[in-house]
Amino acid sequence: MNRPPPYFPQNQLSPPNDKRYRNFKIIVGVLAVVLVAILGAVGYGLYYLISSMF
Repeated sequence: MNRPPPYFPQNQLSPPNDKRYRNFKIIVGVLAVVLVAILGAVGYGLYYLISSMF
């Protein structure tokens, strides 16, 4: 039983898909813009709430 372990290839079997990476970058960009918009809306809402109290 002096055999080497089975060979597992380290590269992908399918070629890389450029469209998948482009879609991922678009999704991350849209999520970043939405997050900034939500934070801006929360900040404006807090400002409006505090200014209406005084």
